[in-house]
Amino acid sequence: MGDLPSKSDFSATSMHVSMLQSVMDSERASKSWLHSYHKSFNGFVAKLTEEEKEKIASMDEVVSVFPSTKKQLHTTRSWDFMGFPQDVKRTQIESDIIVGMLDSGIWPESQSFSDEGFGPPPGKWKGSCQSSSNFTCNNKIIGARFYHSEGNISYPDVPSPRDSGGHGSHTASTAAGGIVKGASLLGLGSGTARGGVPSSRIAVYKICWSDGCSDSDILAAFDDAISDGVDIISLSVGGLFPLDYFDDPIAIGAFHSMKNGILTSNSAGNSGPNPGSILNFSPWSLSVAANVIDRKFLTQVFLGNGKSYEGVSVNTFKLQNETYSLVYGGNVPAPGSDGSESRYCSLGSLDAKLVNGTIVLCDSLGNGTAQVEVGAIGTIMQSNGFNDFAFSFPLSASYLTSTDGTQVFKYINTTSNPSATIAKSVEAVEKAAPFVVSFSSRGPNPITSDILKPDLSAPGVDIVAAWSELSTVTGLEGDSRVVSYNIISGTSMSYNLTMMMLSYS
Repeated sequence: MGDLPSKSDFSATSMHVSMLQSVMDSERASKSWLHSYHKSFNGFVAKLTEEEKEKIASMDEVVSVFPSTKKQLHTTRSWDFMGFPQDVKRTQIESDIIVGMLDSGIWPESQSFSDEGFGPPPGKWKGSCQSSSNFTCNNKIIGARFYHSEGNISYPDVPSPRDSGGHGSHTASTAAGGIVKGASLLGLGSGTARGGVPSSRIAVYKICWSDGCSDSDILAAFDDAISDGVDIISLSVGGLFPLDYFDDPIAIGAFHSMKNGILTSNSAGNSGPNPGSILNFSPWSLSVAANVIDRKFLTQVFLGNGKSYEGVSVNTFKLQNETYSLVYGGNVPAPGSDGSESRYCSLGSLDAKLVNGTIVLCDSLGNGTAQVEVGAIGTIMQSNGFNDFAFSFPLSASYLTSTDGTQVFKYINTTSNPSATIAKSVEAVEKAAPFVVSFSSRGPNPITSDILKPDLSAPGVDIVAAWSELSTVTGLEGDSRVVSYNIISGTSMSYNLTMMMLSYS
């Protein structure tokens, strides 16, 4: 409904319930109303039939009515690569910068969020901390709230600002994490982890849960963050398709943020490389694409015939024996399946009796859960897909090109007892960096074609940053690795260049 009326006696909730009562009876109106936005802009959430929605939409004071859908969540090296060394001179003003993180929460015990050396929060701060038995704020994390408009919170989610998935902690430490020496993922990517503005404060607004990020919660967080006094809002979520500005809660929240002098920094999205795939593109927000840095993670596959092939993955597993039996997924289908299905190693397609304890070759890139399900010790995956960034898997794994994968396939089918092993990943130099990574969403702007989007790109590939210890490295079934720092990729990581711009401006 736009800006808040200037009347001193204005009551948003009373006005919103009155509007509902004009299209339904009073009893149903009170049950239909869910939430009013009344701190920074004017609007409300309610349960409506299609007919009631049309009546509300026709009212003069209403700008737009749209359904609340679910949005999805889109280092030790990146800042050096960009030319911003650790010994740069810091100023006191950095400690007055408050970064509002709208994400999946935060892991407050991480070293990245220590408040050692910090004084009290800036006087402009008006927010609060929803502390609980398992969460407290400090002088680094000066505020924290959580939002869940859809009812009960159940496992693996926790009813507090605490991050149970890892994404929120990762983005918060990339943007504003303190300086932590010796950070790594089980030895990979070792170095000093730091955010773009390590001396800044963090205000946490947990809007994302295991099933996604509700539009109604996103707007509630914007309403609070603007009122609380943050200097910048970071948001790395997006929908599945572009929306008109009046129907996009992120664009609406960012508009009111901009009117209050607060920049909203958005991830462009992870739907590339198709053109027009950008999901956050409002003219008044900063949209950031992801580029690679001069580091990549490579994982060697050694075959029993002495040949080796180099793939990509973030593999922390170190296989104990020299070699293991090597099988092809298409040759070991489960009862009821056939090779045309099992070759792709889809869930339920592999025979546990034949795959258990082996390394299995698969003709597609998956997340590895199907191989773990049947007891595989490792997996080699091959396809014609992009290999300019690395995934983590719940077992020892390497992702090969189709050319190299074909050689592994030929070896299996021309050898009586094929065998292989997979090495732990090593770091290598990416000489072509920087370039925009394949998964990063592209323009042109699908709504306003004469406004270029994304606005810029920043490192977003294989980034080391803080992680939630309620999760594992992959968060997948069969993964038992609990870590303080993790390596992931996404435009969620790259958008935090904004924080660096604030730091050095």
